[in-house]
Amino acid sequence: MSQLVNDKTKLSALTLAALGVVFGDIGTSPLYTMQMIFSTGSHPVPLTQANIFGILSLIFWTLIMVTSVKYVAFIMQADNRGEGGIMALLALTKKSTVGNEKKQRLIGLLGILGACMFYADGMITPAISVLSAVEGLEVAAPVLTPLILPISLVVLFALFLAQSKGTNLVGVFFGPIMLLWFGMLGVLGVHSILQNTTILHALNPMFAIHFFAVAPWLAFVALGGVVLCVTGAEALYADMGHFGGYPIRLAWYGLVLPTLVLNYFGQGALILSNPETAKNPFYLLAPEWMLFPLIALATIATVIASQAVITGAFSISRQALQLGYLPRMHVEHTSESQEGQIYMPRVNWGLMLAVMALVIGFGSSANLGAAYGIAVTGNMLTTSVLAGIVFHNIWGWSKFRTGALVALFLVIDIAFFSANILKIPDGGWVPLVIGTVIFILMFTWKAGRTLLYEHLRNEAMALIPFIEAIGAHPPARVPGTALFLTPNADGVPHALLHNLKHNKVLHEKIVILTVQFSNIPHAPIENRVDVEVLPHNFYKVSMRYGFKDEPDLPRDLLLCAEQGLVLDAMDTSFFIGKEILIASEKPGMALWRKKIFIGLFRSAETITNQFNLPPNRVVELGSQVTF
Repeated sequence: MSQLVNDKTKLSALTLAALGVVFGDIGTSPLYTMQMIFSTGSHPVPLTQANIFGILSLIFWTLIMVTSVKYVAFIMQADNRGEGGIMALLALTKKSTVGNEKKQRLIGLLGILGACMFYADGMITPAISVLSAVEGLEVAAPVLTPLILPISLVVLFALFLAQSKGTNLVGVFFGPIMLLWFGMLGVLGVHSILQNTTILHALNPMFAIHFFAVAPWLAFVALGGVVLCVTGAEALYADMGHFGGYPIRLAWYGLVLPTLVLNYFGQGALILSNPETAKNPFYLLAPEWMLFPLIALATIATVIASQAVITGAFSISRQALQLGYLPRMHVEHTSESQEGQIYMPRVNWGLMLAVMALVIGFGSSANLGAAYGIAVTGNMLTTSVLAGIVFHNIWGWSKFRTGALVALFLVIDIAFFSANILKIPDGGWVPLVIGTVIFILMFTWKAGRTLLYEHLRNEAMALIPFIEAIGAHPPARVPGTALFLTPNADGVPHALLHNLKHNKVLHEKIVILTVQFSNIPHAPIENRVDVEVLPHNFYKVSMRYGFKDEPDLPRDLLLCAEQGLVLDAMDTSFFIGKEILIASEKPGMALWRKKIFIGLFRSAETITNQFNLPPNRVVELGSQVTF
């Protein structure tokens, strides 16, 4: 009995926590979705009863088909050992196509495109969410309208400034605040629906079909605004690893979906009764006395939504770093108990500058609405394609079954994406530019890294003949252990050659260490280390991590003792090669991309910090490489 009570308590706590972290983005969409469609968007829909019913029907069935069916029912089952998100899906699909280099490249391309769209979405979401919340001042006190921009910037600056402190302290409040927020959405919606219950007829999909049949072009254009109701749906999948699938599903079906539908239909009922309310139907749902408290609650809710996006950017950046798509960056852990709570200063301040530039550049949520949507739908498209590979290659579905389901998803995704293309002249070009720049940087880093390692591997001396030569003509050996980090386990590290050339000695124990990041979130600790004993006191050690593991070489090298290699931390020196790169016209990559790669290479975090090495035990030996 007590176990049952504990399980229910744990489930309730997880569900409440998921409510605070997962649903912030999709939960704040009612602030601007209907307003964008009918009033302030780049292509406003005329205010007729048929159009209002058609739009509400589209919103309801978009929530059902995209969020409930696509993500909750199917995509969330395509987890990588419990982890979700575009990078986890990328790793899963690449693992299922091992041996097919062409497919691997194509999958990598799609995955990184999705990640780039996530970054673009992560820049626009805080800007439009906070702006739309603070814009309630236009309704409550028009005289305060000039303060909207400064207040939004201050709120955003405080949000990004607080990231280094972690979310532990405020995280416990996220769930209850979002519970209050969704409750408020439902109450406001029900109150308005009761004034005009005929609006519930829009639950019938025939109104959406009729809308397309009577005004196909208008309905197609309107999809660019309708898709705003599912911004944040990707978070349900991305945050699976933190909460598990069941609590997220429970929160979605038990509270989030019903209250969202009630609020959208409440806004529809209000607009139907008074078309002038379309200028800001969310705030005009509330009685006048409630406006200032509602603005405060909405601002807090949008901060929570932005927090989830920022945390997601940290998470996806670290995963991309581990998989070799980003240069090394400084990662700080903000919680001693939660491994996933991290802070990446470079990502944080870069995001802040981008978000503030968007707020200042666009000036209002209405203008930002034109830039919103392409990133979201682009991410949805790549997720559908990668999920199809999982359905067929890993789940074993037939081509027909996989094709039918993925085709359904793609028809919806392509329709939304195509409608958002119309926004390009009005601001939709912004996420495309952001995504393109990030894509070039990520793929240039991946390609340049591969090219550099191939160059170093080709120039490296084979390890076994080198060891045999050492045995035949042994140099002086000094006490202690020298550990050389290298990506090529079968070649002699350049740092080892330089050390021998300049110092004329070798340490008593020589360890050649390679670190590998696999396509799984967490590598089992029992498979973390592999030790191979070589002649003349040489050892090859392989260290394996998952793309969500935190590398800590001094800690994990202690595991070598189980395989006969005992390392004294105080008697071990870590030798690292430090290459100085020079771009050349050699084939492999365009010169301008090589120069970008060299810039990224120079800005990368040191290996010492990435692998948590003791700085006073690290020796760096430089070499010049022309590639």
